[in-house]
Amino acid sequence: MDYKDLGKTILENVGGEANVNELTHCATRLRFKLADTSKANMEILKNTPGVVGVVNKGGQYQVIIGSDVGKVYRSINEQSNLESKTGATSEAPENQTRFEKVIAAISGIFTPILPVITAAGLIKAVLSILTVLKITENTDMNYQILNFIGDAGFYFLPIFIGGTAARQFKANPYLGMLVGAIFLHPNFTGMVNIAKETGEGISLFGLPIQAVGYSSSVIPVILSVGLLGYVERFADRISHKTVKFFTVPLIATLFTGVIGLTVLGPLGSVLGNYLADFFRWLETFGGWVVPTVVGTFSPLLVMTGTHYGLVSIGINNRATIGYDTVASNGMLASNVAQGGAALAIAFKTKDTNKKAMASSAGLTAIMGITEPALFGVTLQNKAALTGTMIAGGIGGFIMGIFGARNYAGGSPGLLSLGSYIGENTLHSFYVAAATLVISVIVSFVVTYILYRDEETLDAVQPVETTTAQTVATAAANPSATHSDFLTQDSIVAPMAGQVVPLSQVDDPIFAQAILGQGVAIMPTDGLIKSPINGEIVTIFETKHAIGLRTDEGIEILIHIGLDTVQLKGEHFKQLAQAGQRVTVGTPIVEADLEAIKAAGYDIITPIVITNTTDFSEILSTGEDKVNAGDSIIKVIK
Repeated sequence: MDYKDLGKTILENVGGEANVNELTHCATRLRFKLADTSKANMEILKNTPGVVGVVNKGGQYQVIIGSDVGKVYRSINEQSNLESKTGATSEAPENQTRFEKVIAAISGIFTPILPVITAAGLIKAVLSILTVLKITENTDMNYQILNFIGDAGFYFLPIFIGGTAARQFKANPYLGMLVGAIFLHPNFTGMVNIAKETGEGISLFGLPIQAVGYSSSVIPVILSVGLLGYVERFADRISHKTVKFFTVPLIATLFTGVIGLTVLGPLGSVLGNYLADFFRWLETFGGWVVPTVVGTFSPLLVMTGTHYGLVSIGINNRATIGYDTVASNGMLASNVAQGGAALAIAFKTKDTNKKAMASSAGLTAIMGITEPALFGVTLQNKAALTGTMIAGGIGGFIMGIFGARNYAGGSPGLLSLGSYIGENTLHSFYVAAATLVISVIVSFVVTYILYRDEETLDAVQPVETTTAQTVATAAANPSATHSDFLTQDSIVAPMAGQVVPLSQVDDPIFAQAILGQGVAIMPTDGLIKSPINGEIVTIFETKHAIGLRTDEGIEILIHIGLDTVQLKGEHFKQLAQAGQRVTVGTPIVEADLEAIKAAGYDIITPIVITNTTDFSEILSTGEDKVNAGDSIIKVIK
């Protein structure tokens, strides 16, 4: 692979160097923060050899490469001046929701320090192995040296997080690291230890400081650096330009340090302990619940970037109670399950290109790197997604029911099994190893049974005509048996507009047909009418989505616009009620399309069959521009 050409192509198709505010990378993805995402050409990027997939979520434009991402990242930096922007800060896109901003911030804080946590954790795992095998004792100098080498990454975690959090909160990253260092200064640590022993208080000019240690903490430094960003900008505004070089860091550090030690640090420590106590309680009450849920839905969490919320909780748990049961257990099962699903397709498919891609992605996923399998296989095929979710849920349940604990982190997979060694026992290691094998086997078997080589849309279209002819023939021949023909039902357009394939919808959930097959309409009319004879199952409280069911059992979701749930019902008027019988053309919801667009939302409206797997085919009628009532989907039983 020519990494120079690949880097050049990627940079050109994200809008060029001028459109990039920041570029970082994780284990498999280039993570761009773009000034204007509309300048990026997603279709060209997706079809570029060497690019596995493209996702625009959580405030980041992510180009998925795989294990060669580091080489592509270096190639891009060598051809540009983007490396100087690595520590820069940038404004979030204006249309980014609050939830997306939170996920983007969490991702930005923790992604850069994952190598530190992984290295420190695996060193501790090696030390546990040496102890279990009686190669060393905790009184040996060898043990003590290896122990502080492994501890360093965790002990000084507030400093690392101070630097990465500062970038997210638009503060100087070195001042952010200084805030983390304040919490860890040996003199302060000594004062805390003395206060705990003697019961004497600590104060600064009469302001009480709680005797709390902050080594390995997460939340206190994030809160304090969040304050730092505001104070630094305030100090910059009030300082004269001739002295601001001195006054800005002085005011920002002094004010943040005092408030951090007296208020935010203790508050963050309490929150972190409460969070850890909650999951510790959940573990004793029903420890299998969380890993089962995480294992089942992990592909969707990773796809949207929301798994970083779990990753941060896992880091906090390891820092406070010494182990994690929230993120690592379910994600281990899900990651290797994706590998099993991909290998099943590699064994069964007759497509040589798909076979090569699936086999490579499958092995990589079992090792712990899932993006090639996730975007190249799992989300492309219902059989693989089904197999992954079933096996992930079963594996998560096994991890939870047997109380497996992860002590070190790392990308969950075969290569990180050592992170389940700790507390001088191999119990969690054995459970994790057994779960890995079971998850791969279950996923492989389920996917192998369900999978069939899918035809392209062009190849499927003639089937519709043939099926329609067969139905017409059957209608003229009442004596025909069920085996002689298939039946079909028609879904009509709920509004006027331009029909668009689901694959072109700018949301992976719809574009990958995860919720079901169907079409989308770019509407020209905001009056949404019933596309079927049947029942309104639900109208979401925010009125942006409608669920219906036909008398024949076809379940339909109409989702008006993308991310319009954020409008909380504004610009929508409900005209019908859940549970109401409807016929084709019954008005259900009226949407002010112009107001929705003015609020910054895409008004494209997916219409999907949510119980797609109950039918043999879901076909588009091939119409282009439609009016309400025109046929748009044929459902073949």
